[in-house]
Amino acid sequence: MHIHQHAPGESHADDRASPTGVLGLAMIAQLALVIVEFAAGTAGRSIALVSDGVHNLTDLPTILISWTAARWSGRPPTPEHTYGYQRSGILAAFVNAMLLVLVALYIFFESYERLRRPVPVHTGLMLWVSVFALAVNGGTTLSLLRGRKDLNLRAILIHNFGDALSNLAIMAGALAIRFTGVTWADPVIGIGIGLMVLWSATGILRESSHILLEGLPRDLRLVDVAHAILEVENVQEAHDIHIWTIGSELQALSCHVRIPDMHMEQSEKILRAIQSKLAERFRITHVTVQLERAGLPSEAGYFMPEPLPPEAKQR
Repeated sequence: MHIHQHAPGESHADDRASPTGVLGLAMIAQLALVIVEFAAGTAGRSIALVSDGVHNLTDLPTILISWTAARWSGRPPTPEHTYGYQRSGILAAFVNAMLLVLVALYIFFESYERLRRPVPVHTGLMLWVSVFALAVNGGTTLSLLRGRKDLNLRAILIHNFGDALSNLAIMAGALAIRFTGVTWADPVIGIGIGLMVLWSATGILRESSHILLEGLPRDLRLVDVAHAILEVENVQEAHDIHIWTIGSELQALSCHVRIPDMHMEQSEKILRAIQSKLAERFRITHVTVQLERAGLPSEAGYFMPEPLPPEAKQR
C-alpha cells in the first residue's frame, strides 16, 4: 500500500509574497553605486573603491538571478516540474556563489599589484563614496532581513552585509591614509574585502550544493526521525527512509513502514499520526509513506534502527 499526504496547510508553491519589488529596487541602487565607485575609484586612484565597485558589479547579475528565482519559486507545479520551481532559488544561490569566488580572485590579483606598485590615493573621494555605498548596502541588507530563511535571499543579504562592512573598512582606510600617509592600507583593505567575499561564497556553495545533492537537512538526524516514526502506535518497522529539501522551507520524506494486518481506515489513522509527528517535531510537511504487511526485505535501505518496545509507544 502506498499513501501520500501533505501536512495541513502545506502547498507546493510558496504562498508568501515574493520580495521581487525589493530586489528590483536593490538592482537599481547597485547600478548607481557601481557607476559612482568606478568613476571615483579611477579618479581617486583607489584600488579599494575599484575593487568594491567590481564587487558591487557582480551584485547586478546576482540580484537579477535571485529576482528571477523569486518569481519562479512561486509558480505552481506542472506536468514537467511536479514540485514546481521552488528549487530555482537554491540553484540561483549556487550560481551566485560561483560568481563571488571569481570576484574574490580578481580582487586578490588587483590588490597584490597595487602592493607592488603603490600610488597616491584621493582620500576625500574614498571617504564620501564609501558613505554613499554604506547607505545603499545597509538599506538593501535591512530590506532583506525578513527573507533571511530563504537560501537564495540569504545569499543576497550576506553579500550586501559584507559590502556594508567593506564600506566601513574603506572609510577607516581613507582616514588612515589621510592622517598617517600609509598608502598600503588601500590594497590591504582590498585583500580584506576579497577574503570576506570568499568566506561568504564558500558557505553558500557548501549549503546549496548539499541541498542540490539531496543531502539530509542540516538540522535533522536520521536516527531521530526514524525513532519518531517508530513511536507511533502499531508501527513495527521503518526503513528506506529518505529526507531531502525541496525548497528553502519545504522538506520532504519518503519511507516504508511495516504495520499489522488491519482495515484501510485504521492504516490511514497511522499515516495521519506519522504525518502529524513529523510536521510538529521536524517541520517535515511533504510525507510519502509506503505501508507494508511484510518483514524487512533483503534489499531494504541501509538504515533501520531497533524497533521501540511497546511501553515506549505513544498514541
